[in-house]
Amino acid sequence: MSTLTLLHAVLLGLIQGVAEFLPISSSGHLAIAEHLLGQAGAAEIPGFFDVLLHLGTLVAVFAAYWQDIRDMILEFFGGIGDLARGSTPSPVPPARRLILLIIVGTLPLFAVLPVKDLVEGLGDNMYFVAGALLVTGCLLFASDRVRKGRKTERTASLVDVLLVGAAQAVATCPGISRSGTTITAGCFVGFERKFAVRFSFLLSIPAILGANILSLKDAIEAEIPWEEVPVYLAGVLVAAVVGYACIRLLKMIAEKGKFGFFAYYCWLAGVVTLVLTVLQK
Repeated sequence: MSTLTLLHAVLLGLIQGVAEFLPISSSGHLAIAEHLLGQAGAAEIPGFFDVLLHLGTLVAVFAAYWQDIRDMILEFFGGIGDLARGSTPSPVPPARRLILLIIVGTLPLFAVLPVKDLVEGLGDNMYFVAGALLVTGCLLFASDRVRKGRKTERTASLVDVLLVGAAQAVATCPGISRSGTTITAGCFVGFERKFAVRFSFLLSIPAILGANILSLKDAIEAEIPWEEVPVYLAGVLVAAVVGYACIRLLKMIAEKGKFGFFAYYCWLAGVVTLVLTVLQK
């Protein structure tokens, strides 16, 4: 694989920051961009850089939802203290219940582990990526037409979050937007739109951490090109800053139920990718 240039690193960081949080599929867009850049393997970038890129977007989530994360950390230790004392508060604090919902919502991802390599390999198939983008557009189009729900962390059931978690598992396929799919699933099970967005991003934390832990071993074994790390960090910084801005933007858009633009964009991106792939054959 050719050495990653500063321009390529910044471009990939920009795509990661935008597509990870806006409902247009980061994996699909990275695969398309890498294909257009002529790198060997449509969905391959240096393993260590891939890990750092995702950590950059994780920083954006922590910055945007720090209050929620702080409250959950405090409630986690508070829960341990209650267990030690043999007491349980009633009602359960919302932040403590949110921890349970995120854990349950993460469980469906374990079903993907046995076929992880197969799923990641789909990113090399531009026909699949194009079709997945078209499907993402359909999901976003449908989400605008769902009746507004009222469920929050206080009232959402375990079945609700399992369904959202199942949507996240499906979204491991390149071209299927994780944020778009989980937010849409949340709307369909009756989540309040603000909560659907908030839960989607908080649910991404264990998903991103888990994926990085699985990828880190392979990245280290492939040897880290330390001379390229400054270039990597430039892309990571771009991913973090742009990712934070996109989270703020999506929160505003979701409250108004205006995902239609993203649906049309995904349809256009899918069709263009399909046409370009056919022309290259």
